[in-house]
Amino acid sequence: MKKILAALAIFAMLMAIWQVPPAKGEPIKLTYANFPPANTFPSVQMERWKQEVEKRTNGKVSIQTFPGGTLLDAKNMMDGVISGQANIGCLSMAYQPGRFIVTNALSLPLNIKTAVQGSLALWDFYNKYKPKEFEQVKVLTMFSTAPSNIMSTIPIKSLDDIKGVPLRASGGAGDILKLWGANMVGMPMSDTPEALQKGVVKGLFTSLEVLMDFKFAELCKYATITDAGVYPFAVVMNMDTWNKLPDDVKKVMDDLGREQAEWTGKYMDEHVIKSLEWSKKNHGLQVITLPPEELKKWHDLLEPITKKWIEDAKAKGLPAEQMLADLKELVKKYAK
Repeated sequence: MKKILAALAIFAMLMAIWQVPPAKGEPIKLTYANFPPANTFPSVQMERWKQEVEKRTNGKVSIQTFPGGTLLDAKNMMDGVISGQANIGCLSMAYQPGRFIVTNALSLPLNIKTAVQGSLALWDFYNKYKPKEFEQVKVLTMFSTAPSNIMSTIPIKSLDDIKGVPLRASGGAGDILKLWGANMVGMPMSDTPEALQKGVVKGLFTSLEVLMDFKFAELCKYATITDAGVYPFAVVMNMDTWNKLPDDVKKVMDDLGREQAEWTGKYMDEHVIKSLEWSKKNHGLQVITLPPEELKKWHDLLEPITKKWIEDAKAKGLPAEQMLADLKELVKKYAK
């Protein structure tokens, strides 16, 4: 019996990977995994992409979405798509910085002001270099968060104010906080509300839409604008699944690549504005804008992050300086 069950399990996995063509007249059924909750921007863009693909293929494709880590979690997303546990997956490269060193260059302090600027720069940068980190999958689109800023229970107006303050962050944002002298605390976003209530952390460092989406404005009454880093995301498809799709369906998905990057960036930027307005109106949020000379001090402290990325990229045989110069040009291009 155990041998029979094991054989059935292997057969099921092979079916997922091979994706047996549907009977004539039936839609091609695909699964799409995502890790954040359904109301957050990576899952909102997932639903938009699903709807556009289904509409533009005239129902030839049917996509079942799985937000909130119900099919694959954040750290297993890439490998889960490669193995065929999901046909499509959305991942944040910040969760595995060493694995995605090229595209994680976007999270360096590049003075990115908006999500649409970061998203389009990332998409062009990926297509210019086509890094090996994505060679086992088909990349469908890429996008970024809006810039990271500080949300806190206490006002932070200077580098002296932030010294020793426990703030939640993840990935490259944590390195930024350390250089500013804060006490960086790594924890899942879902654990942060309780940590704020108990005083374990005094705030967090990420993009400002979470003030509304996670109701952090109920606890964090201050937002200090630093615009010091973004998180890159990618949507990838299992390569066997991609290879078995009809050419007309492939064209629909390819045509959506850049469009989806721009749409997601614009949605994110508008959502941040809405979040700030909601937080000010309903919870009295105070937005702290640092004077230019003070903000320059903060940004000057972040040079070691860029130097380390260059060293790490060179160690992998990558043309680090040229890559960074190209990325900076793209960031400048989309600032307009």
